[in-house]
Amino acid sequence: MNLISTNNIDTVLNKLHEDSKNDQRKIAESVLQSSFRPMVPSDFEHVYLPITKNQGESIRELIVMNQCKYVVEFGTSFGISTIYLADGVRQTGGKVITTELIESKAIKAMHNLSNANLSKYVEVKIGNAIQTLKAYNGPIDFLFLDGWKDLYLPLFQMLEPLFHIDTMIYADNMDMEATRVYADYILTNTDRYTTQSIDNGKGFLTHMVN
Repeated sequence: MNLISTNNIDTVLNKLHEDSKNDQRKIAESVLQSSFRPMVPSDFEHVYLPITKNQGESIRELIVMNQCKYVVEFGTSFGISTIYLADGVRQTGGKVITTELIESKAIKAMHNLSNANLSKYVEVKIGNAIQTLKAYNGPIDFLFLDGWKDLYLPLFQMLEPLFHIDTMIYADNMDMEATRVYADYILTNTDRYTTQSIDNGKGFLTHMVN
C-alpha cells in the first residue's frame, strides 16, 4: 500500500510545522503568565505543542501497515497529529475520533483538516476527553495519547475495555514527569501489554497481547 501522502496534505503539514516553530516563545509567555499558579490547559491556547515530522510519518506508517481502521486521539491541538492519523485511515478505509478541550484550537484543527481534504475521515469532539469519549463504545485499533498528561492513565483505563489483541497505544511525551503514573501502569502489567520506548525515549509504543 502506498504510504506517500498527497501533495496537498504535505503542503498543509509543512505550513503547520513551520508555524509551530514559534512555540518556544509562546510557551515562555505562558509560563510567565502562570508563574504564581499551576499551569492549566488554557495557558496553551495559542501553542501547537506538535509531534515532529518523523513521529507523524511513523504513526501514519503504523496505521497503514497494521491496517488500523478505528483510531482514537486524545489531544487534537491544531490538528498536526490528526492530519497524519487521518491520512493513515484514508488509506485503510477507517476513521479518526479526536478530542480537544479548547474550542478555538478544535475549530482551527477542523479548518486545517478541511484544507488537507481529510475532514470526512475525522470526527472532532470538543470538551474534556473523559466526557467526550465516555459514550464511545466501538473497537480501538490505535490510540494516540497526546493531551493533558494527568489524564493519560484515567483515559486509558476508561477505554481499556474497548481494546483487543494487537491494539496499539502510542503515548507521546513519556519523558515528562506527569506521564510517570501512566508509564508505571503499563510497564507493570506485562501480562497484558508489551511496551517499547521509541523516539529517543519521547514516546512509548504499547501493544495489547492478552
